[in-house]
Amino acid sequence: MNRWLLWVPLVLFGLFFAIVAAGLITPKDDIITSKMVGKPMPEFSLPAAVEQRPALSSSDLTDGKPKLLNIFASWCLPCIAEAPQLLELQQAGVDIYAIASRDTPEDIANFLNRWGNPYSRIGSDTTSSVQLELGSSGVPETFVIDGNGIIVHQHIGDIRKEDVPELLEILRKAQ
Repeated sequence: MNRWLLWVPLVLFGLFFAIVAAGLITPKDDIITSKMVGKPMPEFSLPAAVEQRPALSSSDLTDGKPKLLNIFASWCLPCIAEAPQLLELQQAGVDIYAIASRDTPEDIANFLNRWGNPYSRIGSDTTSSVQLELGSSGVPETFVIDGNGIIVHQHIGDIRKEDVPELLEILRKAQ
């Protein structure tokens, strides 16, 4: 009668191994998208993050022209990596607004002086409240906003060279 108890650890190990193997084999959905895509921007009004750029509010995003809304931070290494692409987008005529997340004016100014400032407006979101309302999962993250203030696209992570043509096309379609 006690012989079957000897098999219990082996059966439990086999069951554990099968569950782990199934998790490794089955592809996972690693794309996190905001539930706000397709919806209007939430109402917000943020103070200016630096003296050189005006403050940012949701009403600034409803002037009839599509824009990029970039969420960044001076302490964010991928934000440094995407800086050249943001400057390239700005040179292509893209209007880029920003939300500086959990940062200080001094650190933001230093970041912009060192890596470039492609932003027309920068709002300071010291508590990440607007970032969370947008469904943003971290920094950097970029949203394409149409001229009516509707979020039409979300780009998670840093913008890389190969992402620039896609973003320009999405912005063109958002007009």
